[in-house]
Amino acid sequence: MNASPRTGRIVLLTTSHRVAPGLLSWPAWEALRAAGHVVCGDPEHPLLPYVREAGVDVVTGPLPTARELVEACSEGRTTVVIAAAEGEPQLTDGLAALAGSGRTSMPELELLPGSYDLPGARVLDLVQVMDSIRRDCPWSGARTHEGLVKYGIEEMYELVEAIEEDDRGALCEELGDVLLQVVFHARIAQEDPEEPFTIDDVAGGIVEKLIHRHPHVFGEEQAATAEEVREHWLRTKAVEKRRDSVTEGIPLGQPALALAAKLAQRVRLAELDVTPEPGGPGRAGGADGGVGGELLALAVRAEAEGIDPETALRAAARRYRDAIRAAESEIADPE
Repeated sequence: MNASPRTGRIVLLTTSHRVAPGLLSWPAWEALRAAGHVVCGDPEHPLLPYVREAGVDVVTGPLPTARELVEACSEGRTTVVIAAAEGEPQLTDGLAALAGSGRTSMPELELLPGSYDLPGARVLDLVQVMDSIRRDCPWSGARTHEGLVKYGIEEMYELVEAIEEDDRGALCEELGDVLLQVVFHARIAQEDPEEPFTIDDVAGGIVEKLIHRHPHVFGEEQAATAEEVREHWLRTKAVEKRRDSVTEGIPLGQPALALAAKLAQRVRLAELDVTPEPGGPGRAGGADGGVGGELLALAVRAEAEGIDPETALRAAARRYRDAIRAAESEIADPE
């Protein structure tokens, strides 16, 4: 905007601490170079070395008052205020008071963002906060990978519940809790004396994997359907892992129905002719009455029909819970 020849212009230049300080927008650089006066209240502001390198003089120290700034902008002059990360509330409140009084001829006021957060920038804040917590919190500083396992499992179950309950607020919160587990483990791994890695290694590894397994997005291959994408993913994964069996890589510690469905999926995709036995020995050599075999057969059937047996059983269990509560209510209040 062009400044009035009589009243001048005050520009409050804001920047994001999540972006490299020298990366300013072109309007920000134009405003800095055209300004008659540039001030900054923080002598250690990370932007200052780059601004001065560009030949712009900056006066640092206590900022002028609102009235002093207004007077400095008389005769059409422009003053740029490089704001602190938290803004300059005292200055902006003073300017608002002067403007609201109606007794002061105000210069043109402009809030100019010099840099913006990129998508995902708040993850950088999480990494910094985790660094501080790991360093300064006695409880967090003593955690190990093994000690966090139970929390990771709990957070995943809570995330699943939020999804199944279609609770958007809980979903956002639980995703944050799961993300915390990732960042926490990566921060612990950073301290390993023999095989350290960081959150950047974690993120870099998954980025490379995603690009490699999506040649239809980042390369020249074609995939018209979701099934074609899945088939390519599995082929690529098999080459990467060099597995001798389709059962490799399936965690046996997962819930039994999910484990059975995963095994059935691998068998189906590999086109193997393996039929689950209807029964078998139970724990400690005892008989399970064939229940285990029946459950396994149900899980295989569910997978073949595109149903996640774990999800289906949880849904049925919730309905069972509701029926139990309804029966309890009738007993408590027969009227």
